[in-house]
Parts: sequence; structure tokens; C-alpha cells
Amino acid sequence: MPESDLSLLVAAAKTAGGIAKQFVGTEARKWDKPDGAGPVTEADLAVNRYLEDHLQAARPDYGWLSEESEDNSDRLSRSRVFIIDPIDGTRSFAEGSRTWAHSLAVVEDGEPVAAVVYLPQRDLLFAARKGGGATCNGSPIAVSRANDAATAHVLCAKPTLSPAHWRAGTAPDFTRSHRPSLAYRMARVADGSYDAMLTLRPTWEWDIAAGALLLTEAGGQISNRAGGRLRFNRADALQDGVVAGGSAMQQQLLSRLVYPHAEPSQS
Repeated sequence: MPESDLSLLVAAAKTAGGIAKQFVGTEARKWDKPDGAGPVTEADLAVNRYLEDHLQAARPDYGWLSEESEDNSDRLSRSRVFIIDPIDGTRSFAEGSRTWAHSLAVVEDGEPVAAVVYLPQRDLLFAARKGGGATCNGSPIAVSRANDAATAHVLCAKPTLSPAHWRAGTAPDFTRSHRPSLAYRMARVADGSYDAMLTLRPTWEWDIAAGALLLTEAGGQISNRAGGRLRFNRADALQDGVVAGGSAMQQQLLSRLVYPHAEPSQS
């Protein structure tokens, strides 16, 4: 990976933040995508246009996968691929909340090698390069060392607590919190603010590719809900859930989960 890939993503994310902030979330035009694929706003599309034009011009040999671009199987033949969510947390953006993010990653042969998660309304820029550690606003970050699931602080949606998901018939007695952006949830585990995060539904790669590198470079561990390795730039662009945290915490949560086939979902 060229050394400059991370700096390219950082600069692009900052420009994307400026574009998105030109739109007022509650006033931006919004509509639902076909087949229950969730909402999109004119801000999502404006940011996506900029990122696609700018990043592909800078790296014409890289493939492209974005939530707001028509997928092209050409990316499957490329060694390096941009995996992008122009605005992760579109519902939150449309409601006027500050909690939404730009999620940008470069993946090489299935593994994220450069990543940025940027929350312009919160002035938080998380960045990571494979083998180079992870930072927030330039300062190094590290995952929590918590090792007891019963006392952990975990980011997850309420349905995750359903007894059907847990071997004991009940979830561990952890403290649950929620954030609308998966990329932000992963970043907050990477910086140690929370001990773990999990989502048990099939999850789009653009939501998690950047966050996956942040977590591993911050010393954490991440897998799908069955404990399998995450490989990106898949043909269907879906991962079978995510379980992430410090090594001990992640393994504790995995060991307590039931693993049925999950129902497809967008979140």
C-alpha cells in the first residue's frame, strides 16, 4: 500500500465533512431506497459524488464499493479497493443529530490497510494504517482491557439482548448503550470508551471496513458472529454480523452467543 493512502483518505474525509455540513439534515431532501434498503438524502449523494470522483481520480487502479454507488463486479478483480459509506448514520443525519460519520477504507486483498472514520459535527477524526496503530485527532488510542462481560459497557442495539441469541437463555448483565453509526460504535470501542460492540445481523462492508482496522490497530479483536475472520470485497458485500472488543472481552461474548442463521437486515 502506498504510504500516502491514509493521508489521501484523511484529506478526502475532511472535504466530505465540509460538503455534508452545507446541508441541514432536517431540511435536506430524503427518500427511501428500493427494496427496504433504508433512507438516503441529497447530502449522501453529494458526498458520494465527491468521494468517487476524487478518490478514483487519485487511484484509478483501485476498485470501488460504496453504499450510494451502483455495484460493479470489476472491483472483485482489483487487488486494492475503496470501501466507502458517504454518511454512516443517515437517519441520524436527517433527524438533525450530530452523530453521523464518513467511513472510508482502502482494502488490499481482502484486508483493510488504511481507514478513516470522521464525525465532522463532533470534531472527531479516527484514523489507522495497517501496522501503524490507530489515532483519534492525532493521538494514539487503545481498546479497553476489561475482561468481565457481566460488568462491561457494550454498544449494541436492543434486539441483541433477545434470549434467543444467548446460550444461557439470557444476555450477560452488561450495560448497554447505542450509537446510530456502526462506524462510530467501532471507533468508540477502539478508543477504549466502550468495552465491546456487537451486531448480530448481516452487515454491509461499507459500514464496518474502516472500523475494523481501527479496532485491530488499537489492539482489539474482531470477527463475525460465528468467530470467523472478516474478509472484505466479497461479491455480496455482506458480513455475518460483528463482535469486537479487547481480546478477552471479545472471546467472552463469542463464547456466550448462539449461532443460528441470521435474517438479512440493513442494520
